[in-house]
Amino acid sequence: MVDQKEDDFLDNIEDITALSEQDEGEDQEELIDIESAAADLEEIDAIRAERDDYRDKFMRALADAENSRKRADRDRREAENYGGSKLSRDLLPVYDNLSRAIGAASEEMDESAKAIVEGVQLTMRELVNVFRKHGIEPITPEVGDKFDPKLHQAMFEAPLPGTKAGDIIQVSSEGFMLHDRLLRPAQVGVSSAPAE
Repeated sequence: MVDQKEDDFLDNIEDITALSEQDEGEDQEELIDIESAAADLEEIDAIRAERDDYRDKFMRALADAENSRKRADRDRREAENYGGSKLSRDLLPVYDNLSRAIGAASEEMDESAKAIVEGVQLTMRELVNVFRKHGIEPITPEVGDKFDPKLHQAMFEAPLPGTKAGDIIQVSSEGFMLHDRLLRPAQVGVSSAPAE
C-alpha cells in the first residue's frame, strides 16, 4: 500500500503541475497580449507613415495648384498687354506713311488738296489715339539728344563739327514702346568723334 506521505507528495506534485500549467497559460496570454500590442503599434506606425506621405503629397499638390494659378495669371496679363504686338508692328508702317504724307504737304496747295491733307491728319490723330489706348507710346528723340542703345537704332555714324560723340544728329523714324517693351527702336544717325 501507498503510504499517506507519499500520497500527499503525489497530490502536491499534481497541484504544483496544475499551478505551473495555469501560470504558463497566463504567461502565454501575457505574451500573446504583448505580441498583439506590438502588432498594433506597428500598424499605428504604418498608418502614421501613410498619413505623412499623404500629407506631403497634398502639400505638393497644393503648391503645384498655386504655382499653376500664378503662371496662368501671368500668362493672361502678358496676353492682354502684349498679345497684339504683331498687329501693332504691322501698323507702324501705316503710321510712317501717314507721317510722310503730312510732311510732304506744302502750304501752297489748292482747296481740294488741303481737304485731303486734313483727312490724312485726322486719320493720323485717330491712329495715335488707338495706339495710346492699347499702350503704344512713340519714342521721339530730338537732334542733340544722347544716343540710347535700348531705345534707338543707329542707322549711320558720321563726324559732325560742334557735336559730341554719341549725340543724335538725324532722326530717320520714330520708335515705339508697347507698355514696357520696345516695339521698334527709333532709327537715328549718330555723331562719331569729330575729325580733327
